Amino acid sequence: MLRLSLFFLLPAAPAVAASGPFVSLGNTDFVVLIAFLLFIGILVYLKVPGLLGGLLDKRSEAIRTELEAARALREEAQAVLAGYERQQREVAKQAERIVEHAKEEARVAAKQAKAELEVSIARRVSAAEERIASARIKAEREVRDQAVQVAVAAARSVISQQMTESQGSELVDQAISTVESRLR
Repeated sequence: MLRLSLFFLLPAAPAVAASGPFVSLGNTDFVVLIAFLLFIGILVYLKVPGLLGGLLDKRSEAIRTELEAARALREEAQAVLAGYERQQREVAKQAERIVEHAKEEARVAAKQAKAELEVSIARRVSAAEERIASARIKAEREVRDQAVQVAVAAARSVISQQMTESQGSELVDQAISTVESRLR
């Protein structure tokens, strides 16, 4: 209580220091005190403290509403962020699956290409072997034909030098009879 009374006496300290009677219209401190009390009275009569309280309440309610809206927006943003993070993880997994699928397709394509290459090489080798065999047969035939021609020429030369006309006629007759017997 002593503190409260000291609180009310502090504003009156300049009035105590002033010269002359305090309660006088000549004392400016008294006039200022009266004007101040009147001003406070008018404010109370016009219900300004209630208006100020109401304005402050409205302002605190608006701030509370803004805070609740901010919380709701924050929660919504967190939900959206979680959704995007989930989508990002799903997209990353899908990308991994696509890469793995592409690798598997590449392996299958490589195996298929290798098998096709082996088949192609086998065909080419077979064709080359056939050409070689054909060339060998042709070469053997040419060599045989040439050997026959050389042998015939050699035989003709030997026969023409050693054979007489009567022996040649006998050989022709023999050849004709052999051909006749074979044709029958």
